[in-house]
Amino acid sequence: MPLTAAQRKSLKARAHALQPVVLIGGNGLTEAVLKEIDASLKAHELIKVHVAGEDKQTRELLQAEICGQVSAEPVQAIGRMLVIYREKPASGTQGSKASSRRRTPRQTKRSFQGHE
Repeated sequence: MPLTAAQRKSLKARAHALQPVVLIGGNGLTEAVLKEIDASLKAHELIKVHVAGEDKQTRELLQAEICGQVSAEPVQAIGRMLVIYREKPASGTQGSKASSRRRTPRQTKRSFQGHE
């Protein structure tokens, strides 16, 4: 599902304040790096990846390969920074589990002293 121009613009704005969460070094794109990118996308949905020492065409190919491997969408590539987005899957089981848990009323200091 390619991103629309409006979605891409919104994601660029959201990504502006982000710090890179994955650094790709001299070893290039390894299996461990792909696992880290996948885990980061599961946690954050929108991430920045810093690529060390590659030329522009190599970085563009690297971004396309990453997006293909982890089923994500490229948002932007500026300098050595790649911005990648993958929508979080709707998790109905986690939300219902948290909402079904009933909280006990908060106890104040006065309730312990019997002054309620």
